[in-house]
Amino acid sequence: MQIILNGQPSEQPEPLTVHGLIERLGLARAICAVEVNSQVIPRAEHESRTVHDGDHVEVVTLVGGG
Repeated sequence: MQIILNGQPSEQPEPLTVHGLIERLGLARAICAVEVNSQVIPRAEHESRTVHDGDHVEVVTLVGGG
């Protein structure tokens, strides 16, 4: 399955949930926000929201610093 991940083409296995994608990216322990096709996906829906072929996914993590 081909998705657009943070603006870049990305080949991913099917089926895939938002939670599964976050794990594949190594961000399971990070605080992050996810948007699929310009819709913010609440954390409570990460395990149930399926990512589909052609979806545009943005994953943003918090970065500390000063």
